[in-house]
Amino acid sequence: MEPSKPSASLDLRPFGLLGVGVALVLATYIASSTWERVRVRPVVRTIQVTGSAKKRIVSDFIEWTATVEASADGRTEAYRVLHDNAKRTEEFLIKHGVPKDHIWLSSASVDPSYETEYHGTGENRIEKQVLKGYDALQEIKVRSSDVALVEKMSREVTELLEQGVTVSSDAPEYFYTKLGDVKIEMLAEASRDARTRADNIVASAGGAEIGALRTADMGVINVNPANSTTGSWDGNNDTSSLEKDIITIVHATFELK
Repeated sequence: MEPSKPSASLDLRPFGLLGVGVALVLATYIASSTWERVRVRPVVRTIQVTGSAKKRIVSDFIEWTATVEASADGRTEAYRVLHDNAKRTEEFLIKHGVPKDHIWLSSASVDPSYETEYHGTGENRIEKQVLKGYDALQEIKVRSSDVALVEKMSREVTELLEQGVTVSSDAPEYFYTKLGDVKIEMLAEASRDARTRADNIVASAGGAEIGALRTADMGVINVNPANSTTGSWDGNNDTSSLEKDIITIVHATFELK
């Protein structure tokens, strides 16, 4: 009986299992790599610019205060003189064209007036407060859209001094009543300026184009006297000048493509 011949076939089962394992590892790697590319997207390139806009405006509303004073030995007399002076001041304003309903009188104040007297010399010197009379005061305020007229009155009211009326004039305060509408217009203009600046920067540098606007932050709005460039962190609101400059700032971020 002849001995049996060895089989020519090989048992490849271990290698088959190994192949399946390698295939699974490769499949997992490919899947995870694909997911990573989807999950971690390329960083979007951006450019940040600041846009600004400036506009000259003329105030259309004015507030002005005149102060009338009087002094007398007695409280009642001081008040009487004050009342007469305030009435004459009001009549002066009305005579020159200021409507009565544009004039407001504050409450009157009457306070004692003291003077320091010194008696004796050296260590025996003493101070004494002596009543000298009473000082009375009242404010007359004008609010009007007739800016030119009230501005004129603020200069001419002191003519009453020649008539014995003790009156002083404060500097007028100037306002612009349409400031809210102008601010919206100015923000739009500042935004357009920001886009123009971004286009110019990219055109000079080359290699990119301006894409979509990503963010836009409004900076402070400064209302300054004409030709002033003064700024502050919370914005200016000038009331000292008839003519003003509104300066608006916008910070914008654009995509680069």
